Amino acid sequence: AVLTILGVLFVYSASSVYALESFGAANFFLKKQLISIVLGLILLLGAAQLPLDTLKRWTPLAFLGAFSLTSLTLVPQLATRIHGSSRWLALGSLGVQPSEFLKWALLLYVTSLLARHWYQKGSLIRTIMPISVITGLSALVLLRQPDFGLTVTLCTTIIIFLFIAQFNLKYLVGGICLALPALAYLIFTKAYRLQRILTFLNPWRDPRGAGFQVIQSLIAIGSGGVWGVGIANSKQKFFYLPMQHTDFIFAIIAEETGFVGAVLLVALYILLAYLGIKMALQLQDHYASFAVLGFTVFNTLQALINLGVATGLLPTKGIGLPFVSYGGSALMANGLMLGVLISCVRDQR
Repeated sequence: AVLTILGVLFVYSASSVYALESFGAANFFLKKQLISIVLGLILLLGAAQLPLDTLKRWTPLAFLGAFSLTSLTLVPQLATRIHGSSRWLALGSLGVQPSEFLKWALLLYVTSLLARHWYQKGSLIRTIMPISVITGLSALVLLRQPDFGLTVTLCTTIIIFLFIAQFNLKYLVGGICLALPALAYLIFTKAYRLQRILTFLNPWRDPRGAGFQVIQSLIAIGSGGVWGVGIANSKQKFFYLPMQHTDFIFAIIAEETGFVGAVLLVALYILLAYLGIKMALQLQDHYASFAVLGFTVFNTLQALINLGVATGLLPTKGIGLPFVSYGGSALMANGLMLGVLISCVRDQR
């Protein structure tokens, strides 16, 4: 709740100038963010009422539905192309990013397979092959959009997931060894991905081109000093920093609230990770425990990647800050997943 409230505040602060210039209303993105929060709360309350057994039965159908919707983004007539990627389905004047729902549906399906075959989790037929197939199919669809950042984050989460589940290390190491050449191939066969790696190594090589975004992000963070320039007083949001209310919202937060505000924001994500892991360890049901763990691991990893990109510690990826960055589909999907977790915890008390 605190992260979402901070998100509302800083989405408005970061986007107001751009929204006024582009859409004639400073609160354009704020209104859409608030509507998404309301819809997310409705999904949360609805999912929270479902019994745990019902969730377990519906998990394969939820994955199939989310996978089908995400696959529709590959149809040019149905998809909306933004920043070179076809990740959105147009529903009238609204746009929905189904991959935000696919990531949770996939994690829940992996959770379901682990829970059902817990004592056979080393079985090639019952767990290893099904998990590999559904993860591979999801990755192929996401890469076709393309959404390289979400693909890498999702696959990394599942590897961490299976490691914690005490999967046989030879299967995990074998999977990683197979994934690394594929990862290298995906990077070197697309010029813009290779360009991002080179820019990460030296953004000042092209300060007005490929390195512009990360340099402006670093300027924003550095300008904040200890206490910041004050909320709504950012200078970088005046068309210096691109994607200031989505992927690089942390830079605006750091500029306006300084080192103190940035540390407090990071502390909230550490607290979220701590509470999630603590809760997962307390739950007795394998499905409930791994559902909480998957949510915690993915959100923590996504936050780490976003913060790493904003501070120049990682190559640029189109990954938002969980609960904070502007994005209606992400908020609704997170609300739905939180409802599932509430149901899991209530059933286990």
